Order: sequence, then C-alpha cells, then structure tokens
Amino acid sequence: MLPFALLVRLDARPGKEDEVERLLHDALPLVQLEPATAEWYALRLGPTQFAVFDAFPDEEARQTHLTGDVVKVFTERADELLTAPPHVERADVVAHRIML
Repeated sequence: MLPFALLVRLDARPGKEDEVERLLHDALPLVQLEPATAEWYALRLGPTQFAVFDAFPDEEARQTHLTGDVVKVFTERADELLTAPPHVERADVVAHRIML
C-alpha cells in the first residue's frame, strides 16, 4: 500500500484553462523521473478546476516530490495561470484498489 499522498487543487484563470491542462500533461515526463512517486494523476474537475493526486511509499518520497521539478514549474507559473497558489493537502490513504 502507498499510505502517503498529496491532493493538489488548481483553479485556472479565465482563458488559461487549456494552458493549465497542457502544463499538467507536459509534467508527466518530470514525474516519471521521480522513482519514489508511485502514482500520479492529473485531473480536470470542471471548466476551470484541476487537481493532482499522487501517492508515495513514505514521507521522504512525498517530501522529495514537494521540492522537485514539477512543483517548481507550477510555482513559477502560478501567478500567470492560476487564480490562487496551488492548494496542497497532505493526505493519508486509508484504503485503495488498483486493477491493472
């Protein structure tokens, strides 16, 4: 089980929705370079709302992700693309099912 997680909410500025979606899509190769980021999902929740959910085997992996390139990219572009800074919530996974 991957008990450590993050839920990050992003609210795109009007007219910037496609750029946020593209940035999330383009972030995947950066995440793939993080061996301890076991799961990473970029989600569109509504017209301007996006989220990222990721899971990790331990707190060290979660912290490494929080200081990695993906977070830096979003931090650098937050003022341009988002109505507010990304809202990052630490979460504990209490149950899961993955079917491949």
